[in-house]
Amino acid sequence: MRDDYNYRFKLTDYTQLDRNRKRKVAVYGRVSTEHEAQIAALENQMQWYDDQARYHPNWEIQDRYIDEGITGTQAKKRPSFLRMIDDARQGKFDLIVTREVCRFARNVVDTLVITRELKGIGVEVYFIEDNIWTMDGDGELRLSLMATLAQEESRKTSERVRAGQKVSREKGVLYGNGNILGYDRVGDTYQINEEQAETVRMIFDLYLQGKGSLQIANELNARHRKSAMGLVKWCASSVVRVLKNATYTGTKCYNKSRSNNYLEQHRVLNLDASTYQYHEGDFPAIVSKEIWNKAQSIRINRRKAVALRDGKVTISNRSSEDIWVNKLRCSCGYACRRDKWHVRKDGSISYGYQCYNRINNGSKQKREEMGLDSEGYCGIRMYGDWKLEMMADTLFEQLLGDKHQIIQTALELLKKYYKETSRKDQQGNSERKIQLERIDTRLRNLTVMRADGEIRKEKYQELRDQLEAEKSRLEEEQKKAESVECREAMDLDRIQQALEELVHLKGKGVSRELVDQIVYRVTPVSETHFEWYLHLGPGTDAQVGLLVEGKKGNCVPSVNGIRGFLNPGEVKTDVAANRILGSLPTEQLHRLPLRTPQTFAQFQCKVV
Repeated sequence: MRDDYNYRFKLTDYTQLDRNRKRKVAVYGRVSTEHEAQIAALENQMQWYDDQARYHPNWEIQDRYIDEGITGTQAKKRPSFLRMIDDARQGKFDLIVTREVCRFARNVVDTLVITRELKGIGVEVYFIEDNIWTMDGDGELRLSLMATLAQEESRKTSERVRAGQKVSREKGVLYGNGNILGYDRVGDTYQINEEQAETVRMIFDLYLQGKGSLQIANELNARHRKSAMGLVKWCASSVVRVLKNATYTGTKCYNKSRSNNYLEQHRVLNLDASTYQYHEGDFPAIVSKEIWNKAQSIRINRRKAVALRDGKVTISNRSSEDIWVNKLRCSCGYACRRDKWHVRKDGSISYGYQCYNRINNGSKQKREEMGLDSEGYCGIRMYGDWKLEMMADTLFEQLLGDKHQIIQTALELLKKYYKETSRKDQQGNSERKIQLERIDTRLRNLTVMRADGEIRKEKYQELRDQLEAEKSRLEEEQKKAESVECREAMDLDRIQQALEELVHLKGKGVSRELVDQIVYRVTPVSETHFEWYLHLGPGTDAQVGLLVEGKKGNCVPSVNGIRGFLNPGEVKTDVAANRILGSLPTEQLHRLPLRTPQTFAQFQCKVV
C-alpha cells in the first residue's frame, strides 16, 4: 500500500505538524445570492485569496471551488462544496482555505461532521478571518462556537426575511417567476396572453358543462392546446391546478406553501385553504369570480363520502382498504385505483382497476391517435376485479398442492400449541392449590392463637381479613382457569372447517387474509397478462405469470412461467401451514381454542 495513504489514515499528532511545510491548497468561496453586488463581492474574494497565497509561498493552489447564489445552511445544496469534499477524499490537497466559518457552512452539525471527516483523512481547514486551524488542539472548540454564531445569524436572517415577506404580501407584491398559463409577467404585474387565456377559459367552460378533469385533459390534447411550458401534454392534475388557481380572477394568493425551517428549507404545501391570504391584484382577470366560485363548488361536491370497513368515513372516490389496490403496481411503475365499473343484475357492484398514469395523463393509444408523443404513457386498459379473483383461485389451487396434508399439518401445529399452553395452565393450577392450602392452614393457626389469647381481637380481625381476601382472589382465578379449560376443549372438526374455508375447499373463494399473507405484489403487463410476486417464508419467494383471456363466463386462467421454485407442489407443507394459520383474521383466531391470538402468534413465530 502507498506510503502517503498510510500517512493519511494513521493517528497523527497534528499539533506537531509544521504549517510552513509545502501544502496543496484548495480555496472555497460562496455568496448567498446572485445579485450583482454579491457577484462583485465574490470576485473580490478571489482576489483576496490570491493575495493570501502570495503571503504564504508554501501554498500551492490546486483548485478553486465557488458556489454562487446558494445558501450555506445545507451542504447538500452546494455542488462545488460537495465536489471539493469528494476531491479531498481522493487526496488532491491537504489544506482547505476559506475566509470565515459562515462562508464554509451556517449549520453547526454540517460544519463539525465535515471537518471531523476531513481531519480523519489528513485534510486541514483554515478559516482565515477567524484564525482557526482545525488541527489545532482547541480548533474544534473554537470552530463549534463560531459555527453556532453563524447558524444563529442564519436564524435571524430567516426571521427578517419572513417579516419582509409579510410586509410585501400586505403591499400586494407579486411573487413567482411569472410562468403561469394565460399571463405574461411584465415588470411587477401580469398582462393577459390571449392565446393562453383562451385555453384557461376553455377549461372552465368545459368543467361547468359537466366534463371531468381527465375528459378536459383529453380534449385539450386533441385540440393541441399548449400548456404554460409550450407543450401539448395535459393530464387531470394539471387541469385541476388551473381550476383551483384564484389568480385567474385577478387575485393574488399568498401562504400556499412555506419553508419548514431555516436549516432544511424544504418547501411544504399548506393544505389548509382557510389560511390562504387573498389580495386584489392590479392585473386583469381571465375568468369572473362567479365562474371560479361555481367551479370550486362543483369540484367539492364531486368528492364522495365513502364508508370504510372499520366504520370510519373518508372523502374519496374509492376505499383505500381494498386488498387489490394495496397489491397492484402497474408495469409502467404507477399505483392503481379502483373505480366502479358497472352494476350487476342482482344489484351488486363490479369494480375495475387502472393505473394513475393512465388516469392522470391519458392513454398511450389516444396520444398515438392524435399524433402526440406516447413515450412513458400507459397502454393497459381497465380490467375487472373478477380477473384478479379468478387468477387468485387458480394460483392457490396449484400453489398449495396437497391441501389435505397442509390442513393436517396446521392441526398438528395447533395441537402442539394447545398441549404446551395446557401444561402451563396445569402448572398454574397446582401452584394456586398449594397457596390455598397454606392460607387455610394459617387461618386455622390464627383462630387457635386468638383462642389462647396470644393476639388481640383487632389484630386477629385484620390478619383474618387479609387472608380471606387473598383466598377469594385465588379461588376466583381458579374458577376462571377451569372455565377456560372446559370451554377450550379441542374441537378438531370445527377447526378443520375454518381452515378448509380459508384455503378454498368450500367454494367461497380465496380469503383476503390469505392473499395478504402470501401475495406482496401483482403487476399487470397487459389486460390479459399479470405477474404475481409471492412470499411463502424465508427463501421461498416466487414470481408466477398468469394469463387470463376471454370473457368471464368462459375464461380459464393459465400459468405462464414460474420463477423461484421448480413447481408449486414443492412448497414445503409446514411453511404453507404456517402461512395459512398466520392469515387467520383476529375474529377467526378468537373462535379457535386459543388463549389469545397474540399468544398464538408468539408461539407460531417460535415453531416456523
